[in-house]
Amino acid sequence: MRASRENEFFGRSCRSYPPMHGMSIGKESAMRSNRRTLTMAVLLAGALALTSTTMAQTSPPQGNAAPTADNAVLLTVFFKHDQSRPLNELNAQLDRQGFHKAFPPPGIEVVSWYVMMGIGQVITLRLPASRLREVNRVIEDTAWGSYRTEFYPTYDYKAVGMAQHDKATAN
Repeated sequence: MRASRENEFFGRSCRSYPPMHGMSIGKESAMRSNRRTLTMAVLLAGALALTSTTMAQTSPPQGNAAPTADNAVLLTVFFKHDQSRPLNELNAQLDRQGFHKAFPPPGIEVVSWYVMMGIGQVITLRLPASRLREVNRVIEDTAWGSYRTEFYPTYDYKAVGMAQHDKATAN
């Protein structure tokens, strides 16, 4: 009974399939195989193009732009220690990876650099927005493995906040 209801719903019997237009099963199978091969070739070409684009981006250009009032951002970076390993082992890995030589990149201002007990190191940098990618790549290449990182981009609000405070207390 169920099959007949479905047939009524679709308006034709289950056995009425569209004609194959004279194609034999072998030709249909060959066409599917050709389509599958073509699809795989397109996917492979796309993956290779994406990989080459990604690889081209692995070495960011070394910038020399200085932060100015209109382009500066502050970047607070949390370097969280891998607490399952001893500190001397972490420092040896950082040395092998060239962290102390590469970080911070030349021309990047270090605003603060603290050790937060139980967390790791918290560093705030001032840099032009155009060099953000460069700083990120230096950290990825030299700090990962010893640290888990968190990034918090911010901007300088001190002058605005103080002006609001002064205005509020002047009344």
